[in-house]
Amino acid sequence: MLGQENCLCRSPFLLCVFIGFLVHSIVEAEIPLGSKLSVAENDYWVSSNGDFAFRFFNISDQANLFSVGIRFNSKSIPYSQQTVVWVTGAQVPVSNMSYLELTKEGELALFDSLQEAFVWTSETRNRSVVSAALLDNGNLVLMDKEHSIIWQSFDTPFDTLLPGQNLFANYLLRAASKDRKSSYYSLHMNASGHLELHWESSVVYWTSENPSGSNVSAFLTSSGALELRDRSLKPVWSVFGEDHNDSVKYRFLRIDVDGNLRLYSWVESLGLWRSVWQAIENQCKVFATCAKLGVCVFNNTGSADCKCPFEVTRNNECLVPYEQQCESGSNMIAYKNTYLYGIYPPDNSVFSSSLQHCEQLCLNDSQCTAATFSNDGTPQCSIKKTVYVTGYSDPSVNSISFVKRCSGPFAVNPSITKSPPSELPPTLCVPCIIGAATGTFIFFVILQLGIGFFIYRRRSSTREKVTLDFTGPNSKGLFVLSFSEIKSITRDFKNQIGPKMFKGMLPNNHAIVVKDLNASMEERKFRSAVMKMGSISHKNLVKLEGYCCEFDHRFLVYEYAKNGSVDKYIDDSALCRKLTWTKRVEICSSVAKAICYLHSGCREFISHGNLKCENVVLDEKLGAVKVTEFGFAILDGKATYCGFSAEKDVEDFGKLVLTLVTGCRDHDHVELCEWAYKEWMEERVANVVDRRIEGGYNSEELERALRIAFWCLQMDERRRPSMGEVVRVLDGTLSVDPPPPPFAFQIPLQVHDSEENGSELEV
Repeated sequence: MLGQENCLCRSPFLLCVFIGFLVHSIVEAEIPLGSKLSVAENDYWVSSNGDFAFRFFNISDQANLFSVGIRFNSKSIPYSQQTVVWVTGAQVPVSNMSYLELTKEGELALFDSLQEAFVWTSETRNRSVVSAALLDNGNLVLMDKEHSIIWQSFDTPFDTLLPGQNLFANYLLRAASKDRKSSYYSLHMNASGHLELHWESSVVYWTSENPSGSNVSAFLTSSGALELRDRSLKPVWSVFGEDHNDSVKYRFLRIDVDGNLRLYSWVESLGLWRSVWQAIENQCKVFATCAKLGVCVFNNTGSADCKCPFEVTRNNECLVPYEQQCESGSNMIAYKNTYLYGIYPPDNSVFSSSLQHCEQLCLNDSQCTAATFSNDGTPQCSIKKTVYVTGYSDPSVNSISFVKRCSGPFAVNPSITKSPPSELPPTLCVPCIIGAATGTFIFFVILQLGIGFFIYRRRSSTREKVTLDFTGPNSKGLFVLSFSEIKSITRDFKNQIGPKMFKGMLPNNHAIVVKDLNASMEERKFRSAVMKMGSISHKNLVKLEGYCCEFDHRFLVYEYAKNGSVDKYIDDSALCRKLTWTKRVEICSSVAKAICYLHSGCREFISHGNLKCENVVLDEKLGAVKVTEFGFAILDGKATYCGFSAEKDVEDFGKLVLTLVTGCRDHDHVELCEWAYKEWMEERVANVVDRRIEGGYNSEELERALRIAFWCLQMDERRRPSMGEVVRVLDGTLSVDPPPPPFAFQIPLQVHDSEENGSELEV
């Protein structure tokens, strides 16, 4: 085996023992039966480390109303930043003479003096509770005499998850509300094992992209990752904050008032909470962001503005300007790059339709107030029948919306009364006509020359800009190219060097490689992904230098490696001689270090997803080995960022090692693996090595390479090593046990000796 697994993460039994140890470790902070907190006394219970406090706090918009709950209490966090993380009874407000008591019967009870009644209890009466405690992780617990947990606040979350806290199936977080009404927004863990953001109960506007499964729970780690875990506590899906694995003392996950789910970290140097991840990058995509205030527009500062293109009422609400009975008829106003939907209630009727038919459908329906036409492969028309219409507008939105309004007099009869005809026929002025024609001709000549000069200057300016962006001494970011510029620098995609890969030349004669993703991806997600990839710097990773994101075009621009990819050296008998044994071992080691860096050296996990010889390139004189095409995966014609697991990359690396050792690329990898494993087991390992290698091979390096390759190719993903372990094995700093057969469920092979070829593969 390659090291020990973390037993605490794998065993629920040991996890319970660990929690029990935590409870015993804060016995001195126990709260006895009969303890009481009151608004008037302003007293509180605090965790033993001082990081959390359970107390009453004032509701900001109501001076005489209070809630009781848990909030941060650290001295390093100013009081104004001591965020509330849990509230009793879903934020039940009480008056200023109220109190909370841990009763003699073992029940937490909140008494409201105004109603003269208990308005919330923990419902733990007569369940053997003997004390309470506020744990160092912010969990309020009620315990029996054995210090077993009878009740805990972690099981009834409000709008926040703390590190170490789970959200189980059929549980939810509900966003706080600015007014005293219940919030419309909530985060659900559904029975299929997906996280979902809801507006009211029926509208789902975000879903976690993980495979379906039962007994899955959400978990926030202390290192800044939101994970979905199966019953064995193994992550099946995860997202990471920008500061993942950084030294951050305080974190929390919260569904905010605006309906977005965000992960926050406390930044000591700035004295504030900073959002390091959010579920929906464009706030306008959160359902009903603008509600009755109009259409959402994402501005340049990264925030959302609500603008009303319709009719503003006295209450500052945005109303569709249409009444069912229009004396002068009705017409439709078109809004390009705009998606609209009905609200209160959110009822849309969707039909397959053309653009013109969609407009006509709404115009002919007396109940219809607005319609949106979208075509993402399937042309659809959604009809809205409510006076309150909201939505979002952005140049990247591929939708056209129509809003109905009553026609005015000019809309019905737009023609104006013509002037009466002159009594005398007009006199023809020949010099006037010649002068006018000459002037018009000269004007058009000057206009054409001006347009030509402008286009020339713009192209020159663009070329200079691209050159300066790349060669400028202070340039640290990615340069952005238009589609026409991509076509220009690749000479209209004439120099193809691989699948969807083209060599290009910038105006400063700097060679680059252009990759056509040939897949759709939301613009903001794509830009966000390339910005993250552009910040990655490792000697064994090809540098991303720029990109194109225009309309449906998605291109990546990489640095150029003169000697191309490894696959052409393996396929060509003459070039293959340049791949000595030492060079092949170096390639394996360099690729392992590159993938290890992507998995654990970046701020967030990045998968390669398509590791193979074609994506490993060599620079001049076969020097540095670099991995390219990482980060994006193409699934069903759509690009996803980090779309695969670490185990998939490990398996692909095992295949890569076998390809480099054997020189075989045409065989099925399962067949190749079975044959190589059998030769290794029967001590005929020399048969496995590519016979075209000049100068022989190192037997110790070969043994390490084959062992780690067979471990990487284990059918049981749990047996596969991490890429960090792979690096250490190849470098000789970690010993590795002989691997079991990686093809346990495959049909065994028959291997026959051959004098000419050494061995042949037969199924």
